[in-house]
Amino acid sequence: MEVAILGGGNFGTAIANIVAGNGHVTYLWMRDEQQVADCLTHRENRRYLPGHALNPLVRPTADLTQALSHSDVTVMSVPSESFREVSRQLAQFTHPQSVLVSATKGIEAVGFTLMSQILAEETGSLRVGVLSGPNLAEEIAAEQYTGTVIASKDPSVCEIMLEVLQSDTFRVYVNDDVYGVELGGALKNIYAIICGMAAGLAVGQNTLGMLITRSLAEMSQFAVSLGANPLTFLGLSGVGDLLVTCTSPLSRNYQLGFRVGQGQSLDAALAEMGKLAEGLNTLEVVYLKSRQLGVQMPLVDALHQVVFERGDIASIISGLMTGGHSQDVEFALPG
Repeated sequence: MEVAILGGGNFGTAIANIVAGNGHVTYLWMRDEQQVADCLTHRENRRYLPGHALNPLVRPTADLTQALSHSDVTVMSVPSESFREVSRQLAQFTHPQSVLVSATKGIEAVGFTLMSQILAEETGSLRVGVLSGPNLAEEIAAEQYTGTVIASKDPSVCEIMLEVLQSDTFRVYVNDDVYGVELGGALKNIYAIICGMAAGLAVGQNTLGMLITRSLAEMSQFAVSLGANPLTFLGLSGVGDLLVTCTSPLSRNYQLGFRVGQGQSLDAALAEMGKLAEGLNTLEVVYLKSRQLGVQMPLVDALHQVVFERGDIASIISGLMTGGHSQDVEFALPG
């Protein structure tokens, strides 16, 4: 097959290498023509994934027509803030049976719209899927054993993505709870910032254990209030992704929190990283939505105070430890 990966960041590049390694011609599209030229010259994405050679079947390009004219599968891995714009450009190359997969973890503020919903809206495709899980790009590129989830209401999309992606080191699992899988991937970025901040403050392991467990309870309760299956959060796109991003320095959201926890300002931390942390955009959207739904999310509220209201961290921590919210497991299984 021919596969188009839209987005030349570290994850898009790592996925392109996996697909090409399975024998599929893979177009890796990115906007920046200079980055494309550098990738073609050095056969490596030196900006986002240095030290990992591009497979010979990976074809970097800035030409959307070249990438999409003959593609059998398109994977979107662009930042959430530009996802709708690129989806609109994609629409001219698609039809209702086009296989389109979102690998972007974020939520659009207007209408609380998920990336898969944007894909369906803008292209009219009936075969949309979501790729999510504990998928740190650097580890994937280094061929360390990794599991991921492909979620779609159309079983054929999952079958195609199994063929395209599964390798000796990259195991693909399937799920039909698209909404739950996608929400898990977006929400965990918020909690990765929180846990990174805690690590920057040099807290103990007890604290991190409490934070990760409460994060899982909080994000699953929120998702279930929107119709997701709570069991989804016991899988790779829930607890698996949460655990990795809340503990790994390779996570951009964790890195951001760690720097803020050590005393850097938010602007200085972002400038030093030079990379987008999706959790910031998601934080604002989820904060507003939780209030609309009446769902209690103490950790989201606390991070919002730190990041957007410049609250005092010590006072916020004290409030979390003395608040009246004390239920451990906060939702029952459906039925």
